Amino acid sequence: MEFRYVRFQGRELAENTKYPKGIFSICHQLAGDEMDEEDEQLFYEIDDWFSDKLPWPEPCKRQEKVVCFFKTENTEEMLKMVQPMMWLLEKYNHPFYVVYTNTPGEIVYEDRYQVCCKVEEPEILAVQPSWSPED
Repeated sequence: MEFRYVRFQGRELAENTKYPKGIFSICHQLAGDEMDEEDEQLFYEIDDWFSDKLPWPEPCKRQEKVVCFFKTENTEEMLKMVQPMMWLLEKYNHPFYVVYTNTPGEIVYEDRYQVCCKVEEPEILAVQPSWSPED
């Protein structure tokens, strides 16, 4: 199966979206709190590269409840630039996930490299009874 979108995210939820924080938010936080100077410089160089290459989505500027996904069809160069950020997360023992999907949600912004999707309120479901056999 070919996936159209990918997102790099952590386990902790962003306050405004209640959605897992993205890799840039996580690395910004680590740069201010834990990274040594050399690693911090590496992250800011990568961040500057992305700032030069990607438009800053208006919904993000307005801090709307959106999450961003890269498009997989034309992001080979960007995915290479994300690799050192994943290395930094591993180095600082910060868990993360690479999420591939074809259904990111309602797209409210799109450019050549990325989409921003509206974050809906999470639906909380009851835990189903265990399917495991009882002893």
